Amino acid sequence: MTTHQVTTGYVSAVLALPEVADTTAARTVGLTLPGGWILQSTGIGQGRVAVEVTVGAADVAADANTVRVQLPPSVAGSDTLMYVTYTALERLRQQQRKVTVHATALYASGGQAVLLLGAKGAGKTSVALALGERGWVHAGDDLVVIGQDDNDGLVVWPGKPTAAIRDPGRPLAPKPQCVLEPFAAGPARLSRIVRLAVHPALATASLTPAQPLSVNERLRLSENMARYISGLPTPLGGITGAPYGPVWPLDTPACARWRSHLITQIADCRFDYVYAPCPQTAADLLIEEAETG
Repeated sequence: MTTHQVTTGYVSAVLALPEVADTTAARTVGLTLPGGWILQSTGIGQGRVAVEVTVGAADVAADANTVRVQLPPSVAGSDTLMYVTYTALERLRQQQRKVTVHATALYASGGQAVLLLGAKGAGKTSVALALGERGWVHAGDDLVVIGQDDNDGLVVWPGKPTAAIRDPGRPLAPKPQCVLEPFAAGPARLSRIVRLAVHPALATASLTPAQPLSVNERLRLSENMARYISGLPTPLGGITGAPYGPVWPLDTPACARWRSHLITQIADCRFDYVYAPCPQTAADLLIEEAETG
């Protein structure tokens, strides 16, 4: 085994890999994750191993200090290594008061972050592109990191810098990736959260305060913030064969308590529901509210 320092998702840790591990594919697509996926090997990697990867039948185990992942040979040399490493470090992120969430983020004209939530197909990407055309700065599509600073304030760290855009004329075709520009260079204070629903069947646009948060909203937030610590987005067998995605033994009572605390902080942040017939209407409504509110 050889040790390296890996930096991804705004945390750094010691990663142990088999000496024959080929990390080319993982390095090549590293920018698709928040904070990239940066591996340093020379003279680095001393100290406690946070993630250990071996080759064999797909399996995962963890103790208090180390996550041990076993990957099939073909998978260990693919970009799955990057995603598995990212997921395995989610516990460390949450210990450092950061969490990966399924969301889209932008920085408004005043520099503060706005977080867009919504189910798959709710319009997060389309609304973000419309806001970007109106001067807001992209800070991640579909995958961002949020957490708390030393003063318990809510902070957004830039997420995935690309977006998948569906061609309306080819609804079943693979969605090509586009680079989001301009893209945020660093974190920003979170000023507002918006849960979106964009659909042409909606006659008019509306904005409704979500506070006080309902039980359903708290449950949705809890599910979102536990998504990556469960490991379910990262099948250990890769995506070409039969996927194997167990619930990873990464969570701890301390992490769960911190996520509950984070939801309490979010409940004090401005939180709105926005319904609109099209992305442009939703973007106009958000900009108008930001300028007047």
